[in-house]
Amino acid sequence: MTITLNAAPPRLRAELVVLDERFTKIAGDEYLECLYDGGRWLEGPAYSPAWRCLVFSDIPNDRLLRWDELSGQVSVFREPSGYVNGNTIDRAGRLISCSQGDRQVIRTEYDGTRTVLASHLDGKRLNSPNDVVERSDGSIWFTDPPYGITSSYEGHAAEQEIDGCHVYRIAPDGTLTVVADDFIRPNGLAFCNDETQLYVVDTPGKHIRRFDVDGVKLLGGEVFAPCEGGMFDGIRLDSTGRVWAATHEGVHCFDPDGTLIGKLLLPDVVSNLTFGGPKGNRLFITATTSVWSWLTNVQTAQR
Repeated sequence: MTITLNAAPPRLRAELVVLDERFTKIAGDEYLECLYDGGRWLEGPAYSPAWRCLVFSDIPNDRLLRWDELSGQVSVFREPSGYVNGNTIDRAGRLISCSQGDRQVIRTEYDGTRTVLASHLDGKRLNSPNDVVERSDGSIWFTDPPYGITSSYEGHAAEQEIDGCHVYRIAPDGTLTVVADDFIRPNGLAFCNDETQLYVVDTPGKHIRRFDVDGVKLLGGEVFAPCEGGMFDGIRLDSTGRVWAATHEGVHCFDPDGTLIGKLLLPDVVSNLTFGGPKGNRLFITATTSVWSWLTNVQTAQR
């Protein structure tokens, strides 16, 4: 079943595709809102409950933008940003960002200063940190493909110093370790609700892999789901363990058993997404030049 959604502005057509009856209970209303349409390649949406805003990246324009939930206005949060890609809000309310240009993972403190959390492995510069999540033990997990150094479009063209593209863990004491080293180009990542599993996208591999988390290590890594709409990018989980994934054709929703149960088709390539809003049921989507908002019947994964 395909439903054409009402979109604002109306020139931006969107469709909801129900592939499994399990999707009918969680799909949101039939109105999709475009919050912003002035970027070049938007990424890294992160919702701050304290600030009541959405922070997101406009990577080629080297800036972080801020959409205010109360006023609906978009303003510059930081420019230049260091070609920031992925962002997340940690449990203390601070912004954690992947700076492709500086090849670092950074944290924005309460006073606006920035702390470098990771920049080198064994004396070699990271490739270009891409996406990031936090675990409840205070550790930071991120992916490190070379997109920010392959050209100067999303960073600074440079030689790759580290052999491979890995998934990393930053311990609370700052120790950096490789937790997965068999990816082509790892991208989006997200923990399940109880943090016993980590889902990681391998974009060129066109699939999502699922790992068991054993303390500071990852085990397994079987393919959870292949991509039927180009390639995967960012991913998020909801409170019941469903995986929501950004693809070239829109957002795909997977049941915890790996079944693709529904799609939200958009006119632009989708890069990333996150849940937010006062109830955690508002899906924010970055798609090429635009940021979309869709109210759903599900809530963000518990933290």
